[in-house]
Amino acid sequence: MSNAASPVSGSGHPHPLALTMGDPAGIGGDITLKAWLANPDSAFFIIDDLQRLKRLAEELGFDVPLAEIRDPAETNDVFAKALPVLHRALKVEPVPGHPDPENTGAIIDSITLAVEMVMAGQAAAVVTNPIHKKSLYDAGFQFPGHTEFLAKLAGIDTPPVMMLASSDLKVVPVSVHVSMAQAIADLSIDTIVALSTITARALEKDFAISAPRLAVAGLNPHAGEGGGMGMEESRIIAPAIAKLQELGIDARGPWPPDTLFHAAARETYDTAICMYHDQALIPIKTIDFDGAVNVTLGLPFVRTSPDHGTAYDIAGTGKARETSLLAALQMASDIAARRSQ
Repeated sequence: MSNAASPVSGSGHPHPLALTMGDPAGIGGDITLKAWLANPDSAFFIIDDLQRLKRLAEELGFDVPLAEIRDPAETNDVFAKALPVLHRALKVEPVPGHPDPENTGAIIDSITLAVEMVMAGQAAAVVTNPIHKKSLYDAGFQFPGHTEFLAKLAGIDTPPVMMLASSDLKVVPVSVHVSMAQAIADLSIDTIVALSTITARALEKDFAISAPRLAVAGLNPHAGEGGGMGMEESRIIAPAIAKLQELGIDARGPWPPDTLFHAAARETYDTAICMYHDQALIPIKTIDFDGAVNVTLGLPFVRTSPDHGTAYDIAGTGKARETSLLAALQMASDIAARRSQ
């Protein structure tokens, strides 16, 4: 069997997408194989262990031919016939559902190499398969997650911004992988303004929204109820909105979080600025669990990722859905094409 896709058909950019291996004990391999079979519009190559992907395809019964490449430029020539693999050997053979710290180096190298290639113009964008943060932490990884590591690799001082995006909703959390207590302690006017400014610029450049509308959520129930349920709205969030408006950004709020995400409310804004991790991720995962995409804003290159984790419980079974990875590949291709224009 061969994949009938036309490499980078309609993508608007000449280079393929660089896909990282993610945690080899998770579902990254499963969904990568299924994504190639799904006949995506844009060509991609994966930085992974060729032999482990061959074994996985055989075990799952997936008819996916694999082709080792040595340069991303080879991708377009082989993608219609086989999944291109830029081989990077794992130290130990992965066992689905059981992360091994011996393979942490290969996971990190895969991300590093993908970034190097996209920054060198050899790839159009970086798409990352899911990693498991705790297993990386246990092996000495010193970054909270993908986003912070990517910022380090890019050499930027301004913290990048995590957006979760689907066709029905885009959300940006002000704080990400910290406790609720830390999220509240870190909340500031400057943080909200900086993050919202990056978001507005990205909506214009990467999503072709000429006049972005930002809906800024409150922190407390009922957006503080005029101070009766908290003062963060009046002391921090409202002044941040006023500064954004002075900068010419259409930011409004603070809105009560519990009424911000129903269908009629979503029609009134392009992105919701949320005050903490779960305030952003719960609604978008409820609305589009399989199709939402993690997009990193503020980097000098395009990066997307599926909006789910390693799913160790179903790794190696073929049950994992490739929907979010396909959406991440398509969004990366679309953004790269807009930037190239």
